Amino acid sequence: MSAELNIDWTRCQGRGLCIELLTGVLDSDPWGYPLALDGRAAGHGRVHVVGDHLEAAREAVKMCPLSALSLQEEAGALEGRR
Repeated sequence: MSAELNIDWTRCQGRGLCIELLTGVLDSDPWGYPLALDGRAAGHGRVHVVGDHLEAAREAVKMCPLSALSLQEEAGALEGRR
């Protein structure tokens, strides 16, 4: 299972909650904005999330204080939640 985490740079203010929840997936730049680790970036503001990090990604989307995150899950990932 995998998904793509999208970061809306116009909303993000680098508060770092997503970085705390997605340790091992995200790191911060010198200003506190999230960056993908390990080459998981799919493009500017998009990060591949796989396996055991999916639940943390869902939590980060729910808890982002500025709604700067969204998650696009593959169909198989959504079926596993039903």
